[in-house]
Amino acid sequence: MIEMITKTKTKTDFAYSPLFLNNEEGFNNYSQSLKIIEKKLTNFLKGNNLAYSGKKPNEIEARLNEVTLASLKGETMEAVAAELAEFVINDSINVHSPTCIGHLHCPTLIPAVAAEMIIGTLNQSMDSWDQSSTATFVEEHLIDWLCSQVGLPEQADGIFTSGGTQSNYMGLLLARDAYCKRYWDVDVQQHGLPVEAKKLRILCSEAAHFTVRKSAAQLGLGEQAVITVKTDSNHRMSMGELNNELLLLEEQGLLPFAIVATCGTTDFGSIDPFHEVSLAARKNGIWLHVDAAYGGAMILSKDYKELISGIELADSITVDFHKLFYQPISCGAFLVSDTNSFQFIQHHADYLNPQEDEAEGMVHLVNKSVQTTRRFDALKLWMSLKVVGLDTFAEMIDYTCHLAREVAVKIDQAEGFSVLNKGPELNAVVFRYNPEGESDQLVNQLNKQIQQELLKSGRAFLAKTRFDGQVYLKMTLLNPMTRLEHIEGILDEIRVLGEMFKMMEE
Repeated sequence: MIEMITKTKTKTDFAYSPLFLNNEEGFNNYSQSLKIIEKKLTNFLKGNNLAYSGKKPNEIEARLNEVTLASLKGETMEAVAAELAEFVINDSINVHSPTCIGHLHCPTLIPAVAAEMIIGTLNQSMDSWDQSSTATFVEEHLIDWLCSQVGLPEQADGIFTSGGTQSNYMGLLLARDAYCKRYWDVDVQQHGLPVEAKKLRILCSEAAHFTVRKSAAQLGLGEQAVITVKTDSNHRMSMGELNNELLLLEEQGLLPFAIVATCGTTDFGSIDPFHEVSLAARKNGIWLHVDAAYGGAMILSKDYKELISGIELADSITVDFHKLFYQPISCGAFLVSDTNSFQFIQHHADYLNPQEDEAEGMVHLVNKSVQTTRRFDALKLWMSLKVVGLDTFAEMIDYTCHLAREVAVKIDQAEGFSVLNKGPELNAVVFRYNPEGESDQLVNQLNKQIQQELLKSGRAFLAKTRFDGQVYLKMTLLNPMTRLEHIEGILDEIRVLGEMFKMMEE
């Protein structure tokens, strides 16, 4: 019986050999598979400057219904890759196109893409040291470097996250639990929220990211706990309005525990006045969280770093690297000014991160995260910083900000257009086709049709948004390969489409 089991095991091992990276067959298969996929991706990107194939959602869904999700006996990589190219790759949004300028969705750096291969192959899990070893210290060194770049104090700390949503949630989670401990001596981890928690409030600008409300709901406070502060003419948090709201909350007996300042609003890229907001937060004993998912990259800028002066005064900060750091999704970080803040999310499990390990020099990063299993995303940023270099990063980021200013001026001076943010702080420009003498209703309809037709044709992808109830188009100029002539071509196309759709409406 034992002999038969051994033979079966040997046969099974042989059958699985090409699927794993611990034998010669596996190594050969790995190399060939990468070549096959590389060719399909290169064919898609080579000479393809279209932002999209133009297929409608229902067309793509119908086509995918033709594809089987699994095979009983397995297929060759060549066959699967061919199917993948036809049904998935070729109809993907082309983030590398210089006219793909809709969302905060960046082209990716080649060293970061190469790092993705290493991450997937090594498959390190960042929750405990004995699942990640060296990767733990790479992440810790990068966090130290980031804290230094931001200007945070020596006791600052942080953790890599999936992005802004998770980081904003963590900032408000720590702020809530720190407030409960400080003012009521309540350990929320152990005893839950006190009855007084229904009075807790979060303040943010009306242009803040929707995840502030989402986090409030997930933290058991409800969206009603979020007080939105009006913005000024530059779409930044108004300090007069913030101080008025703080006075009103005090009169109502409500308890503001966090202010969320934004470093780069989604639509306009506006940056709240950090120095003034910080003074208000300190005066009232309130945690200051800065959502710098978009604008955090200004720490590398040479021309615009002054725009984020005061960010170092925050208690916690969100930074995304899959925006202006040009990293593959997902890659972000959450920073705190004091490492002791992480005490509010620490949990110890005997099988994963026992407390005695810390005395033996084992660093378990799960102690600082709301995730358990987590990718080695820090490697992407590290490889990019090493290969690209800080000077080139600064040049790319600054170029896109310069370009946005040029584009805003050009649109503002163009007949039949209007631009909302004539002096963009970062690299987003909000505008619309606005022929003279036409009703808002018609102009709204024309801009919707223009945005959809540009995407359908693949010539350009612009985002669509609303401001004061009216429809606008948005260019988010993250791509350093986008040139002014690309934008001029898009504006010419918008004029032609606008006239055509206007005639159709008459």
